Amino acid sequence: MNRRVIALGFFDGVHLGHGGLLREARLRADALGCTASVMTFDRHPSVVITGSPTPLITSQRDREYLMKSLYGMDEVLFIHFSRAMMEMPWEEFVDDCLLRDLNVVHVVCGADFRFGYHGEGTAELLRAACDRRQIGCDIIDEICLDDVPIHSTLVRGLLRRGKMEEAARFLGHPHCLSGRVVTGKRLGRTMGIPTANILIPPEVLVPPFGVYITRVAFDGRDYAAVTNVGNCPTVSEGAPLVVEPWILDFSGDLYGKEIRVFFYKKLRDERKFPSLSALQAEIRRNAEETRAYFLK
Repeated sequence: MNRRVIALGFFDGVHLGHGGLLREARLRADALGCTASVMTFDRHPSVVITGSPTPLITSQRDREYLMKSLYGMDEVLFIHFSRAMMEMPWEEFVDDCLLRDLNVVHVVCGADFRFGYHGEGTAELLRAACDRRQIGCDIIDEICLDDVPIHSTLVRGLLRRGKMEEAARFLGHPHCLSGRVVTGKRLGRTMGIPTANILIPPEVLVPPFGVYITRVAFDGRDYAAVTNVGNCPTVSEGAPLVVEPWILDFSGDLYGKEIRVFFYKKLRDERKFPSLSALQAEIRRNAEETRAYFLK
């Protein structure tokens, strides 16, 4: 079994605070010749603990992508957060989950890390338990930007207000959403503005309805795009929520393909236009704003 250095946490959004843990885990793994791993959960613990799910900044797919691409982690282990996991005594978590199941030789966590039944396990208790078992343990202090502590709650609030550029400062990267391209009404094609519609998992937070400057990545390339988030009131008011980028300077069939949308800036709110021609003119104006944004 692989010897692992493991970073512990939920890592929603994979922000700069998480980055401190992940960089340390990568450095320790390199020094020890081990696999750099992340242990996280498949769903937010609040689903089980309170029954009121916390909207997620990023899906499992996007969390894994960000941790691997930005911080060089070798693997991300998604553990099912069940009632049994919630009620597990904290020392049993150390002995059974970390030592027996994952062959951990070094642990990295944040100073506010809590685990085990009723959150009785703390970072300091974890360090003491690791010392007794001759396992390394690093505790990473809270990370701030401009004297502001970086937390997922902060980022979540900025995204809910459409503050994409400010959120990116605390994330260390543009906010991203990914999904498989699905068939829409194909109305964009008739206007010369074909869009690649993706559906977002219900547990993932979606930015406020509006039009955004974005980039869209697939097949190892990325393109500037104008992306609408909402239900397209001009053409289909009351339709299901979709994220639909118009990918600039690209033509091709993307149906069924996984794409990732990176959000840079909100341009305007979604609104109903008096005609399709007025909508078309506004989207083309948004496209020029998007091109100019990436040229500055």
